[in-house]
Parts: sequence; C-alpha cells; structure tokens
Amino acid sequence: MLQTSVHYFLHLGLPLIIAYVFFRNEWGRVYLILLGTMLVDVDHLLADPVFQPNRCSIGFHPLHSYYAIALYFIFLFLKRPLNLIGLGLLLHMLTDFTDCLFMYQACRECVEGAPAYELIRYIVG
Repeated sequence: MLQTSVHYFLHLGLPLIIAYVFFRNEWGRVYLILLGTMLVDVDHLLADPVFQPNRCSIGFHPLHSYYAIALYFIFLFLKRPLNLIGLGLLLHMLTDFTDCLFMYQACRECVEGAPAYELIRYIVG
C-alpha cells in the first residue's frame, strides 16, 4: 500500500507540484509534458513477460538503461521542451528506482538478479 501510494504520488503528484511551483504561468502545459514522459514505459512491451510484479525496471528495459538515463540528464541542459522531457524522464526513473528500493526491502532475493542490484545495495547499505 505504501509503495503504491509513493509510486503514484511520484508519477502524478510530484510533476504537478513541480509544474505549478516552478512554471506557474504555464503549469498545465508543463504538467502534460511531464506526464507524457510516462510513455517511456513502452519499452516494457519488449520484455517477456511484459509485466512481472517483482522486476526492477532500472537497467532492465532499454529506455530504463544507465545510458538512457545519462541521455535524459543531458536533456536538462537543452532548450525547451527537451529540458522538460529530460526532467520528466528522470522523475520517471526516480519513481522506478524507488520501486526497486521498496522491492529490495520486502524481498532481497527477488531483486538479486536485477541489473540495478549492486546500486540498490550500495544505497541501502
């Protein structure tokens, strides 16, 4: 329940807060751009099975790879709307990584084979 609440807050609430606080004059447009970056999950369709409840997406799916995340970071320094797209994509990766942390806390063995396993262990300690 907590994981689901945090997940949806990070996907829907945090972008709304960021759009409203930092882009007040055009918050609606910015919010839609940030929400649109959730389309990055299209790469889940390449996985077999498409949905696996205990799968950590970071490093597993192509658009969730460390190379892709580095590219999203570079987007932050480009002109609009690319910087907003980069921000939205990084927020998405943060959300997915937070899910990985929740999964690790609930079942370490379930995450052992994940590409982000060592990073998770490093952060959690």
